[in-house]
Amino acid sequence: MIRPDFTGDWRELPVSTLAYIGDAVYELYVRLSLCRRSVFNSGELHRQAIRLVKASAQANGAKSILPLLNEAEEAIFRRGRNSQPSSQSKSADPVDYRMATGLEALIGYLYLNNEEERLLQLMQILVEEKHNVQTEQS
Repeated sequence: MIRPDFTGDWRELPVSTLAYIGDAVYELYVRLSLCRRSVFNSGELHRQAIRLVKASAQANGAKSILPLLNEAEEAIFRRGRNSQPSSQSKSADPVDYRMATGLEALIGYLYLNNEEERLLQLMQILVEEKHNVQTEQS
């Protein structure tokens, strides 16, 4: 994937920036995953993606990977979760929103830090397993 040339420490970026990047990476992974496994039309792909990227789904995913995080990853997640958001979601539970922000910050950090193998490992847990469970329940 395209990655900017940066010589600084990604951990020094504002956590909102890490979450902003993480949100984009997460959504792109979800969209590609859905396209790979289905032949839905674009409207159905969009509905499926929304189910997987909404704050409550991300919060549940975050809870499932928390025990797998190393110390540095956990610190980034906590920074994101504990940050004061500049805006509140009108539809998401505040606790879910904060957990989702922590997850997005972690994903953004792993992506920008070029930790592709670790990012893929966590994304597979977050998205692939979540999609399989939701497909079975549908």
